[in-house]
Amino acid sequence: MSDIDSTEQFVQQITENQNRLYGYVFSMLGDHTQAADVLQETNLVLWRKKSQFRSGEPFLPWAFAIARFQVLAHVRDRGRDRCVLDGDLVEVLALETEKQAEQFEGVRRALHGCIAELTETNRDLVRRRYFQSLSIDELSVSLQRGASAVKVALLRIRRKLADCVERKMVEA
Repeated sequence: MSDIDSTEQFVQQITENQNRLYGYVFSMLGDHTQAADVLQETNLVLWRKKSQFRSGEPFLPWAFAIARFQVLAHVRDRGRDRCVLDGDLVEVLALETEKQAEQFEGVRRALHGCIAELTETNRDLVRRRYFQSLSIDELSVSLQRGASAVKVALLRIRRKLADCVERKMVEA
C-alpha cells in the first residue's frame, strides 16, 4: 500500500471516529469546552503517531488509549484548577467507556448485517428515512402511500431489525 493510500485511510479513520472520540473524552471530563480542546490535542497526537498505527488493526482502541493519556495530561495540567476528577477516576471511566464502545461496535456490525438481510424495498425505505433523513410526509408522497402506512412499515422494519440484532448479539 502506498504512503498516499495509507495516509488517506488513516485520515478516514480519524474522521469516521471523531464523534466516538469526542464522546469518550467528554465522558471523562463532563465539560464540552474541555472535551473539544482535549479532542484537538488527541487528533494532533494521533497524526504525529500515525506511523505507529498498523493498518488492519482496530483503530478505535488505539485512538482511545491516546485520548485517555491526553485526558490524564489535561487533568494533571489543570490540577491547580477546581477539577473534580483525579487520575484514578479518569482510568475507571476510560475502561468503562471502552467496554461500552466495544459493545456499540458489535451492535453496529450486527445492525449492518441485519440491514443487508432486509428486502431491497425495506432497505430502500430505511436508507431514505434514516440515511437521507426524508420525513414521513416526503416518503409517503414519493411512495404514493399514506403517511400511516409508511409509519407502520417503518415500525415493522425497526422491530425486525431489533430482533435480528438481538439474535446476532446472542450468537456472537
